[in-house]
Formats: sequence, structure tokens, C-alpha cells
Amino acid sequence: MKAEILAVGTELLMGQIANTNAQYISSRLPDAGIGVYYHDVVGDNPERLKQSLSLALSRSDVVILTGGLGPTRDDLTKETVAAVVNRKLVLDQDSLDIMEDFFKKRGRKMTHNNIKQAYLPEGCTIVRNSNGTAPGCIMEVNGKTIVMLPGPPSEMRPMFDETVMPYFLARAEYRLESRFLRIFGIGESAVEDMLLDLIDKQSNPTIAPYARDGEVTLRITAKYDKNSPEEDLLLPLENEIRRRLGDAVYSNDNRSLEQIASGLLIESKKTLSIAESCTGGLVSSKFTDMPGISQVFDRAIVTYSNHAKTEELGVKKETLDAFGAVSEQTAREMAEGVRLVSGTDIGISVTGIAGPGGGTEEKPVGLVYTALAHEQGTVVKKLDLWGSRSRIREVTCLHVFDMLRRYLLKIK
Repeated sequence: MKAEILAVGTELLMGQIANTNAQYISSRLPDAGIGVYYHDVVGDNPERLKQSLSLALSRSDVVILTGGLGPTRDDLTKETVAAVVNRKLVLDQDSLDIMEDFFKKRGRKMTHNNIKQAYLPEGCTIVRNSNGTAPGCIMEVNGKTIVMLPGPPSEMRPMFDETVMPYFLARAEYRLESRFLRIFGIGESAVEDMLLDLIDKQSNPTIAPYARDGEVTLRITAKYDKNSPEEDLLLPLENEIRRRLGDAVYSNDNRSLEQIASGLLIESKKTLSIAESCTGGLVSSKFTDMPGISQVFDRAIVTYSNHAKTEELGVKKETLDAFGAVSEQTAREMAEGVRLVSGTDIGISVTGIAGPGGGTEEKPVGLVYTALAHEQGTVVKKLDLWGSRSRIREVTCLHVFDMLRRYLLKIK
């Protein structure tokens, strides 16, 4: 089945809010064997909404609309949809009673314009709203399914999960299951080249690669008959991909590199300290986003200036004079220094040129060194990155987490 998600609201077109509803619904529908083919956004204009809905019904089996179910005059989704499919709007007394009780419990007076929210298309399945006043609905019209849900995600998501998904699951003949293999250290084109024969002969499961800054994700998806015996159709393909790509595959459940590295660190019970220069605390900030990391993360020191590197970490002045702040030698001494002053099992350092200025022919923008010191020695990695200051800093963080991940896997 083909689905289209039609978000209604001028505020979406103006960029005042992001269309997170479409993202959420798109991630859930494959579980019921429904593929999302189109996303559309239209403002609070009945004529344009009619055109968008008519187009959606002409090319999709399922149309899910979000937004425009409120009490104000510009909330015209139900009225417009009802006109397009020639359905009357009728008062649902239960919805009105629930709405009145909603206001009463909160000590607020219900204004008259709220009553319009209790008018729903004749013959529809009502989707109750436990977190707001506007009910939603599901309609079957000429072999098509139309779903209307309110716009606020705090209302839409529970309604979708509690009523809409069970509705589709009960009618599904098959389901789609996806696994997300996340890869670091191999570029998108190289990944595709290494898997080209698998991609060329794919049928069920299928493979879809896509890149984000610094890493690659492979989505592998299998189609399952509803009543088929439990069998992991994805596992043989996943195993073959892992065989070819090795430990560049760091996750099969869409967890991030920092989540994986942090989990391994907590599991190892090894303590960690960090010294940052060009990332200015970004690596440390990502670590402290991880629940439970306080068990092993001791401290972070941002040593931006040469003076700070010497005073806080014990980096030798001679090293800085001879090789500069952005060098293998300085990165090594920073990692060893922070490990020494904190007494941790592992010390990590970052020093580099994030730009946009500050680069030279010898040391261009994007030159970064990361180091990891441990009881057996110190590993230093040179990075030649590109892009904006933000991208260089973010990709540097990925390299730090990957360096830590690989070390922890080696000693596991």
C-alpha cells in the first residue's frame, strides 16, 4: 500500500515549526506493510488543501492528514476533506461530552467555537484524544483510507500509536521490518563498491545506503507475510555485510557512535579524562549526554591556548615551539598529560584547525590530531577534514568516539 502524509498549517510553510509528525508517521507505517511515497505540506487555505488532497487520493491508497482540526476559523481540515469526499459532518455527542469534561477538569470555560471540533464525518471511526480537545478520525472512501489527526505532536503521536497503528495492523497482509547498520571509517562510494553485487541482485531483503556527515547508514528491509513463521530474513544479509565491511559496522540498531562508545566504556569500567582544544568541549558535551557516564567519566579540560596546554597538561614548551599546537607530538603530550593529572585509565586529546581562518599551506584548515593514551602506550591519529567549522568539529568527535570504541573492543 502507498501512503501519503499531508501536513496542514501555514506555520509549517513559513518555517516556524518543523514537520516532525511526517517523520514520526513515516517511521511507523512500514510495520504495517505500508510504504510512504509522498510528503506534502499545504497552508491553511481550503482551495489549496482541496487540490492537495485530490492529488493525494489519485496516487495513494492511504492519506494521513495532520493539523487543522482546532477550534479557530482557519482550522478547516475536516470541512475541506468532507467536501472533497462528499461526506456530511455530524455532531458526535460523546466527543462533545469528553471535550466539556476536559475543560471542566481544568477549571476553564469552554468557548462556543470549540463545539466545531465535535463535528466529524458521517460513518467515520473516531480517534479519541486523551491529551487535547480535538478528536481525529479514520474514513474508508472508495477503497482509500483517509486519516485525520491533530497537529501538536504531543496529541498526534499517542493517537497514532493507540488507534491508527492497530487499525492498520489488523488489516495488514504483510509487514516491513528494517535494520539500520551504521558505518564509520568507509565512505559512501566505497561502501557501495564493496556491496555492489548484493545491491544489484537485491529483492527481499533490500539495501538502501545513505550518507550523513562523516558516516554511512545502510537500511536493510525485509518483507514478511503476516502469518509466516518467525524467521530473521535480515540476519544472513547483515552477516554478509559485516563480513565484508568488518568492524567499520558499529551498530545494527541505529544507535549513534557516541552511544556505542559510551556503552563500551561503562561496561569496561575504565575511567576517562579528556583534553580538548579545537573542539572546545564538544566531545565532552556529547559524552555527558549519555546516561550513566558519570561512573567512568572523570573530567574534561579545555586547553585552547598554548599556555593552558603547558600549565594544565604539562605539554612541554619545547614541543610547542618545535612542532606547534597542532601536531602529533602535542596531541600525544596532551592525552598523556590529562591522563596523568586525573589519574584515569584513558586520556583522550584533540587539537586542530577548525577554521575558517588560521590555516597555512603546511597546516591547512581541517588538520586535526586526536590521541588516546592508556597504560600500554599512546595512539595518535592524523585527520585531514574539510567543510565548515561546525562540520570539522562534529566529524572530529566521531573520530574520537571511534578511536575509543576500537580500543575498548580490542581489550574486551
